[in-house]
Amino acid sequence: MTEIGHDGIVSSTVALVNQKGGVGKTTVTLGLASAAAHQGLRVLVIDLDPQGSSSWVLGVEPGDAPYTTADVLNGVPLDHAVCASGWGPLVSVVAASRELQAHEQGPAKRLRKALKKSTVAAAVDVVLLDCSPSLGTLTRSALMAADHALVVVEPSVLGLRGLGAVADLIDDVWAQDHPDLDLAGVIANRVPAVSGEAERRLEELTQIVGRNAVWRPYVPQRVVVTQAQTERRPLHEYGSRARDLIDVFDALWAQLARTITVRERRTA
Repeated sequence: MTEIGHDGIVSSTVALVNQKGGVGKTTVTLGLASAAAHQGLRVLVIDLDPQGSSSWVLGVEPGDAPYTTADVLNGVPLDHAVCASGWGPLVSVVAASRELQAHEQGPAKRLRKALKKSTVAAAVDVVLLDCSPSLGTLTRSALMAADHALVVVEPSVLGLRGLGAVADLIDDVWAQDHPDLDLAGVIANRVPAVSGEAERRLEELTQIVGRNAVWRPYVPQRVVVTQAQTERRPLHEYGSRARDLIDVFDALWAQLARTITVRERRTA
């Protein structure tokens, strides 16, 4: 689903994926949401992780949402499941629930159909899909619904394990179901300021996916990320206390916006 959004930005759907838990998909999803909203853009976050971390950080308590992502996958119109977030009027959310676990088996096209029918999704500037830490039906559903995929990794031995399987799934969805899916790039998260091990893993990452596929700047490891999530506030509210992180996510959002716009101009 692609529409022309607010201020000329192209509305597009982006899936943030990795089969490994704990690499920071939610951190990157919410960092991008904070950056876009800070620019006055409208964001819809769809939480596809049964743990519901992004839903909670966005201010939706478990059980408060009248409908969840699981209900959408069961046929409830997506617009009925959209909730206001605690981050202000520019950021809305479709919350996750534990019932999502039951959807690791079954049809993978339901989310794509739900997004195509949604007036809310068409009216925002970007839809961010915070994916489950798996390569099952939930992640496949996200990739089939997305225009772009962003892989989030952590520069560690365990963080890079399974990266090939993620790339294989993206290739498979592209070849079998969704030829318009674009692998936008790879974002390295939780990168320490000084670490020989991290530097070696980042070099390994560029050898695996290619130097141009790894987005810059890297997301540094900072305590303020945990503070922002605990206090359920967007990163941009922390001002100078989070200046380096804010600059990073502003730059990553700018790259994502360029990627979306350039691609749509080419296909127009």
